[in-house]
Amino acid sequence: SIKTWLIYFVFYQLHFSQTLNCSIDEAWSFITTPSNLKKVTPKAMSFRILSDNEQTKVYPGMIIIHEVVPLLGIKMKWMTEITQCMEKKRFVDEQRVGPYKMWHHQHIIEDHESHVIMKDIITYVPPFGIIGRIANALFIKRKIKSIFNYRQLILDKMYN
Repeated sequence: SIKTWLIYFVFYQLHFSQTLNCSIDEAWSFITTPSNLKKVTPKAMSFRILSDNEQTKVYPGMIIIHEVVPLLGIKMKWMTEITQCMEKKRFVDEQRVGPYKMWHHQHIIEDHESHVIMKDIITYVPPFGIIGRIANALFIKRKIKSIFNYRQLILDKMYN
């Protein structure tokens, strides 16, 4: 249908999953502390948290303000809001101001007794209409994948 076609043409979704050999408590504590984002973000992005809540555990309504250098050395402010949080299960951050027209990131963890499965589902819309769709095909999607591949590498070193 045209509606389905439009959804897939305008919105993009990426899925990532990894196994962590740690407890649900340890995984939840790490992923819900904003200051840990810097540890799992490529250094080239010069990631910094500007808000004063980087040690506060995430909660619904929490606003986190970041500064990143996504490409070409251009500094960019990015404001996200934690819109949902289910203790030791999932939380969602959504962009309020930033580089995307829309950004919705689900962080999901599943307890499997001896390990944890961590999943990320990112749904996004690049800015600038057709130009953004072309940029997505050329480099945006690849950049997001490289960021999450880096994150997986770091978490593997920490927990596997």
